[in-house]
Amino acid sequence: MKKPLLLKLLLIGLTCSPLRSQPANVAVERSGIATGLTEPIAVYNDWSSYDELSDHIPLTEELAMRELDNVIRLKKDGVRIDYYVMDAFWFDIDGGYRIWNKQNWPAGPERWLKACKAAGVKPGLWFSTNLIKAGGRPMLHVIREWQDSATPDHATLSLFEGGYLDHLMQTLQMYADQGFKMFKFDFAYFDAATALAKENTLPAEIEELNKRAFIQAIKKFRAKNPEIIFIGFNGFGGDMENTTAPFRKTIDPRWLEIFDTLYSGDPRISDVPMMNFWRSEDLYSDHMVRQFAFNGLPLSRIDNCAFMIGKTGTCYQRGMAAWKGELILTLARGGWLNVYHGNLELIDDENAGWFAKVQKTYMQLQQYGHTAPFGAIPGTGMPYGYCSQTAEGCLFTVVNPSQSNRTIALPETISEGGYVLYHDEGFEPEIESHSVTLGAEQLAVIGFGKYAAGQTKWESDQDIHIPQRIESLQADAEVTGNHTAIVKVNPLAGMNIRILLSQCDADGKPFRSWGGAPPDGVKMNEFLSITASQGKQNLPVRIEYDKMIWCGLSWAAGQINAADVDGQQPVQITCAAKDGEAKYFKINIYATS
Repeated sequence: MKKPLLLKLLLIGLTCSPLRSQPANVAVERSGIATGLTEPIAVYNDWSSYDELSDHIPLTEELAMRELDNVIRLKKDGVRIDYYVMDAFWFDIDGGYRIWNKQNWPAGPERWLKACKAAGVKPGLWFSTNLIKAGGRPMLHVIREWQDSATPDHATLSLFEGGYLDHLMQTLQMYADQGFKMFKFDFAYFDAATALAKENTLPAEIEELNKRAFIQAIKKFRAKNPEIIFIGFNGFGGDMENTTAPFRKTIDPRWLEIFDTLYSGDPRISDVPMMNFWRSEDLYSDHMVRQFAFNGLPLSRIDNCAFMIGKTGTCYQRGMAAWKGELILTLARGGWLNVYHGNLELIDDENAGWFAKVQKTYMQLQQYGHTAPFGAIPGTGMPYGYCSQTAEGCLFTVVNPSQSNRTIALPETISEGGYVLYHDEGFEPEIESHSVTLGAEQLAVIGFGKYAAGQTKWESDQDIHIPQRIESLQADAEVTGNHTAIVKVNPLAGMNIRILLSQCDADGKPFRSWGGAPPDGVKMNEFLSITASQGKQNLPVRIEYDKMIWCGLSWAAGQINAADVDGQQPVQITCAAKDGEAKYFKINIYATS
């Protein structure tokens, strides 16, 4: 296939209009090897049921067997799970990926593998592409076969020098022969080179040599093992640090020649402040999917990686908070790799039934319809959504991240008789002929045709409450110190006061503070704080961001309940930031009910 045709294929389906025809998936072929899934699949990944990076909870055989038991239970309840991927740190530090962690897997993976096969679940395995030292400590020691590939600091391994890459491919074959069907590649560093190569080779040449070596090795492996699925994670492109940077081309299209999917970032908190903490996290993943689509990936090949429930630092110890909206959006984004991370034991049988119903609806749309985004870029804080369409009807998944009730235009060719299948508690969405009105920060799912006729509502988890009424309050901030500003507002009778603070730089762009991860990190309300008073009386301010957040946070949000406020006198609100300068704060105050 000639390069111009490849680029044309990659660009098909990038339009934001759900009415323009686009293929559900785009396969890339080189030398008879096609990449891209042939149908949507469902994957359980055990990361965030344990966490050895943002927390201190290890991966053990006992934990993996517990989660597999829950995979089996959920499958009996109707939840589709096709694969179980064993994530990072299953390996022994001295074993070169060929020996499992001797302390936590004393007998190796045989019991887990046997149980996977008995349950009809295909096993998968995580690999670091070439990073072997992180945070100053080794993940893997350099074994004899890797010595001539090691960089001077023994932190990474060259892919075009020495024996590492050949040894790695032999290792993959060993696991493929054992029955593993999916390999996840993470932490790719294409600047890796030995001391000799760095002396004689330009940095751009080193990057290209590493990429070519890796691509050719994976292609050769895939030719022999066409049933193996490859998924790419960190190091293969994408701007994942924030939701404020303009979109730019950062993803080498050659990755689509070897990977079936690329992930668009671990769930993080966006830079759009919201009272509902978890909805801001939803917006991050929506924004990243749009960025990866801008880079030429069909939606079907973007792994949004957004469903994480659990008790660890990587998912901010959310448990099951706001999980239904999280699941809906994970499925609605159109990716064919539907991945669920974390503590599956938190999903009881009743919730499993809800999970199965929603999963089945969206996965059928993924396979037999086509999905496209519409509306604003999520990071702008304005309404957006996804349209999934078949000949029998369509499903709109719509988000209003703004701080006002908004009417969102839907495509004009829809039929009459839309039905609201799901919405966050509180504000009742209003459907007009070609639009829907949502409350501030609200998610809703609206069906037409098959997805409206005879349907029943999907119950909310009631973790996110949308105000019936919201309006901006006039307030001017007075800078009282380098890091502190005070705002005085006159409350409205019977209405709550919502405060949103963005920590910005001199250019008006939000920037993040970092307090570290559990268990030793600092909660973000010690970096960004909101307090309030009336006269000499301190007022309670409800917040949801008082968490250790490994990705950092650029904003604070709080709410004062109307019952705690004397409506006859002004309220003084103090906003403070440990890192940000008060003269650059953006502070917005709203009345809600």
